[in-house]
Amino acid sequence: MTATTSASAQRTIATERAGLDALHAAIGSGLAGPFAAAVDMIRTAAGRVIVTGMGKSGHVGRKVAATFASTGTPAHFVHPAEASHGDLGMVQPQDVVIALSWSGEAPELSAIVSYTRRFRVGLIAITANADSALGREADVALVLPKAQEACPNGLAPTTSTTMQMALGDALAVALLEARGFSRQDFYTYHPGGKLGAQLKTVATIMHAGERLPIVGETAAMADVVEMITAKGFGCAIVIDVDGRLTGVVTDGDLRRKLGPGWGARLARDVMTRDPRRIGPDALAVEALETVNRLRVTALIVADAEARPVGLVHVHDLLALGVA
Repeated sequence: MTATTSASAQRTIATERAGLDALHAAIGSGLAGPFAAAVDMIRTAAGRVIVTGMGKSGHVGRKVAATFASTGTPAHFVHPAEASHGDLGMVQPQDVVIALSWSGEAPELSAIVSYTRRFRVGLIAITANADSALGREADVALVLPKAQEACPNGLAPTTSTTMQMALGDALAVALLEARGFSRQDFYTYHPGGKLGAQLKTVATIMHAGERLPIVGETAAMADVVEMITAKGFGCAIVIDVDGRLTGVVTDGDLRRKLGPGWGARLARDVMTRDPRRIGPDALAVEALETVNRLRVTALIVADAEARPVGLVHVHDLLALGVA
C-alpha cells in the first residue's frame, strides 16, 4: 500500500511539475509580452487590484490577492457571485481586475466582466482559453499553456490551479521588485508571529541609554565588576575618551584573568579588544545568527562611528520569538 501511494504522489507532483515547466517556457516566449503589460497596468493603476474567480480558481484568487496585499500591492478578493448582488460597488474605475478561470467561460464572471467594460476598469484575464468570453474581453490576457490535470480522471483542478497560483506569485514578485519593496516594508505588513519577529530591527529591541553597562578604558576593575553586576548583562562595554567602542569585559574575561595584582588592573588590561558588534538597522534574525555563531550571550550595537548605542541579549531574542 505504501509503494502504491508513494507512486501516486510522485505521479501527481511530476504532472504538476510538467505544467510549471510549460508555464516557465511560455513566460520566456509568447507570454512575456502580456505578462509585462499586466505588471505595467497594475503598477501604474491609481487604485487597487481586485481579484476574482469561481470555484477552485476563486480559492487561488484569494491567495493571490493576499500575496499582492502583503507585498505592497493593495488588493482584495471579490466573489463573482456576490459581485452581482452589490459587491460591484467595491470595484472603482481606477482599479484593475484580475479574473481567473481556466476555461474562461465561468458564467458567474459575466457580471463583473461586463462591469469592467462599462466603466472602463482594467481587466486582466488568467485563463487557458484565449478565445473564451473572458479571454476576448480582457485588456490583457495571460493565456496559460494547456496542461494535464494530475487527477486520473482529468477533472479535478490540480495542475491548473498550481499554474494559476504560480503565475499570481510571479506577478506579485515582479511588482515587488519594480516598486523596490524592502524587507522593512515587508515587516510593516507582517508585524505578527515569527516572521514579524525576524523582520524587526535591532534598534527596536536593544537595551539603550542608562541600561548600558559602559565603562572607560581606565576604569578600575572594582568599578568594572560593579557595573557588570548592576546592569545584569554579564559584560561591560569599554569605550575610549572619544566615546568609541574599544573592547568588552565579560564574566569569562574576569575568570580567565584573575591572578596576582588583578585588583590593580584597569579595564583596558582585561578587556577583549575590537569585540564583534552589529548595527542598529540590522535585523533581529541577523543578531540571532551572530550570537549563535560566536557563542556569546550579548551583542553590542554600535553606530557607523563605532559609538555603542545599545546591547542585545540572547534572552531578548528568545523572548521575541526569533529562534
